[in-house]
Amino acid sequence: MDNILEILRISTIAGLATTLGSVIVLLLGKPEERVLATLLAGAGGVMLAVVSVDLLPMAWEVGPRIQVLFGIMLGLAFMKVADIQINRPRSALPLTRRQRLKRIGLLVAAGIALHDLPEGMAIAVGQEATPELGLLIALAIALHNLPEGMATTTPLRMANLRTWKILALNLGIAFFTPLGAFLGLIALQAVQNSLAFFLAFAAGAMAFLVYAELWPLARERHPRYALLGAAIGFTFFAFLSLAHPT
Repeated sequence: MDNILEILRISTIAGLATTLGSVIVLLLGKPEERVLATLLAGAGGVMLAVVSVDLLPMAWEVGPRIQVLFGIMLGLAFMKVADIQINRPRSALPLTRRQRLKRIGLLVAAGIALHDLPEGMAIAVGQEATPELGLLIALAIALHNLPEGMATTTPLRMANLRTWKILALNLGIAFFTPLGAFLGLIALQAVQNSLAFFLAFAAGAMAFLVYAELWPLARERHPRYALLGAAIGFTFFAFLSLAHPT
């Protein structure tokens, strides 16, 4: 019971980083492009470190090879399908500038919410493996959610959406992470000896998020700062993980 509460606690904190990013934009305005690039790429570097240093090596160690490979492929496929659904055009009618900004903000919000489910699962799976890994994944996801909260809020603010509606939307998004963690716990308990599969699934989902979403977005904003952020994020968390092996 204590472990379940801890998983829900750290996953909720990681999810609320989205709301924190929203509050920062509402209070201070849109951050500079190089700041966003560094944050997005830094989060991507952190996630890649978690995947390559912790998730995949541990999955390879605790379970059958076929289970690991199947988990990676299913994680990648899940995120690909989600990405296609999120970016599918919804209307051929011309939109006003305010409508376009509102649509962009809501699409980003929907994408973040859907991505938060497997991220929450990753926290639960990591925590079930070792408490240190669960906390590491939660920190990585919190760093990732911070700039995404900013990305959601900026177009909605520009569309003159009410502040309380923007905050309510970001609070709603935040709870998809603990929801994903809860679903991950259920899945782990329902399928015996499945830890390796779910570790690999989390790795595949996080890797797709980095290469298909975070890295391209960061490079669009500022290529040099994106590279700097990715290098710092990967190096710092890889060192942290290796210095405190799980």
